[in-house]
Amino acid sequence: MELQQTKARTKSTYTFLLVIGIILVAFNLRPGITSIGPLVGNIQKDMGLAHWSAGLLMSLPLIVFAIMSPIVPKIANRLKNEGTLLVGLITLLIGLCIRSIPMTFFLFTGTFLVGAGIAIGNVLLPAVAKDKFPQKFGLITSIYSTSMGLIASLASGLSVPLANDLNLGWQGALIVWGLPVVAAILVWIFLLKFNKGDGKAINRVSVNSGNIWRSPLAWQIAIFMGFQSFLFYVTISWLPEILHSHGMSIGTAGWMLSFSQLVGLPAAFFIPVMAGRSRSQTWIAFMLTLCSLLGFVGLLLFSAYSIIIISIIFIGVGLGGTFPLALSYIGLRARNARQAAELSGMAQSTGYILAAVGPLFIGYLYDQTHMWTIPLVTLIVVSVLVILFGMLSGRNRYV
Repeated sequence: MELQQTKARTKSTYTFLLVIGIILVAFNLRPGITSIGPLVGNIQKDMGLAHWSAGLLMSLPLIVFAIMSPIVPKIANRLKNEGTLLVGLITLLIGLCIRSIPMTFFLFTGTFLVGAGIAIGNVLLPAVAKDKFPQKFGLITSIYSTSMGLIASLASGLSVPLANDLNLGWQGALIVWGLPVVAAILVWIFLLKFNKGDGKAINRVSVNSGNIWRSPLAWQIAIFMGFQSFLFYVTISWLPEILHSHGMSIGTAGWMLSFSQLVGLPAAFFIPVMAGRSRSQTWIAFMLTLCSLLGFVGLLLFSAYSIIIISIIFIGVGLGGTFPLALSYIGLRARNARQAAELSGMAQSTGYILAAVGPLFIGYLYDQTHMWTIPLVTLIVVSVLVILFGMLSGRNRYV
């Protein structure tokens, strides 16, 4: 009896630490990117970057996501998920430190490493949730996607105050986000040692012949993830500049970006739970993506502050809900954890190729026109595509 109680306590402790570890990984999957947008003007001035170069700076992590995502399941098959996540976190920390060195080479090299570290967490978290919490996949997805949204909004809102009010400069404001990475590394080191002592481990990710790449539904999910990520990363990269063109101070514009992510947190939490309880997610996808469409139309057609704020709310709800919905599709359209890992790697690889185009292309359009009209029209067109592929991905089918 005492042995059984000890085992039960051990299992309970491990489960608790695993949930904490998942949340801490989620905390670190956005600040390395969302902290850039409000500071891009400062970085451009100090480093002499054109808008397209700044767009490349914000697209580079997404390009790395596309390259790394199909490789991550193979790495996890060798190192197991704990070891692979730990490698990703250490890579992320190194990247954040290097990126803060005010030289162009280190700026882009560090950003590359930041993307590599984040890519590992992006791919493995849905697989870990599917594997360890198959009956509570929606809830776990809600928890960690909400965590991602919360810390992302804080990173957007605090970047300018950290740089200007605390006199840290853009370099210090960016490196601050290495602190939660250190916390996550400590927890996953403990989980890794815990498993060695206990003889248990999170299952490895199996990789098969790649049939997932021949599934039309998998491609629909990948395109949905890509276009919604296109909208998200363009928003966090250029929304402050768009709002600044409407007459807002850059500090206020940064907080508006933070606000857009905060209003999306309820959607980030409830959408995966709702999706998990529904056989089809078609109408959930339609309503969410319609919000994004209305928001970008509002920014294009109106300049009154009241309409701009309403538009930001629509954009926040839409983008706040579509990413966790995409993560939910990975679990809901897969039959098991192995298939979820394969679908996650495939969807994020191809999806982030589309996403990577976003900040760079929008920055290029602005450089050519010196107006935000054509970039906003582009975002409206992409929003329509997100509606289409979100509804196709929401049908009750398996890859």
